[in-house]
Amino acid sequence: MNRISPFRSAMVALVPIVAIALGGAALAQSPAPSASPSASPSVAPAPTETPSPAASATPGTSPAPVASPSVAPSPPPAAAQTPPPAAATVQTADPFGEAFTLEPKKVLVMKGTANWDSAFDTLVDSFKTLTALLDKQGIKASGNSMIVYTSTDDTGFTFLAQIPVDQEPKNLTKDMSIGKSPDGKALKFVHRGSYDNMDNTYEAITNHLDDKKLEAKDTFIEEYITDPLKTAEDKLVINVYVPLK
Repeated sequence: MNRISPFRSAMVALVPIVAIALGGAALAQSPAPSASPSASPSVAPAPTETPSPAASATPGTSPAPVASPSVAPSPPPAAAQTPPPAAATVQTADPFGEAFTLEPKKVLVMKGTANWDSAFDTLVDSFKTLTALLDKQGIKASGNSMIVYTSTDDTGFTFLAQIPVDQEPKNLTKDMSIGKSPDGKALKFVHRGSYDNMDNTYEAITNHLDDKKLEAKDTFIEEYITDPLKTAEDKLVINVYVPLK
């Protein structure tokens, strides 16, 4: 795992810091062609003499031609209309430095220490231990798992793993206790992806605090929106809260 300590240490030790619509043009219809052959405008008049009852038409007199009916051509098929492309789904940007007020919650707490090279594995193990205790006693978590960093240095850090609960479990180990999650004013940031890439998020947080000339407390909190016990590490979504003085 990549080392991710520098920016987390700085956080604690160096405080303060688009649619185009497509349409097909209607095709111009060609004028209706004249019937072939052209019909004679008038019919030849019948002879004036009265023919004998048995006599046929007077020799030399041609029968009048029958006019060919003029049939209108079928209109060409309408031009195929290309449907406009579906509007692209726009994902709202995640909050970054959003003002937020943390509300205290009753939590099952476990203290721990870790080095940066195995940080995520250590945090997951802590959540597994807490979850196993709750499952054994039939107690369900009432919120997302959290990590509260209490101190950091170049080699590792100390932390509190916390799981919100509505009722207090029994038979806690010496490293466990019931407590309250942090509360008060904070800034909210969002990290998506592997825990190994948290370094980039904390670098951006440090720069944000410097730019805004904000003073933070000597701690910060990670809230795991996705369950770290069931979610692939590169699919993690973590809210990072930086409490302000």
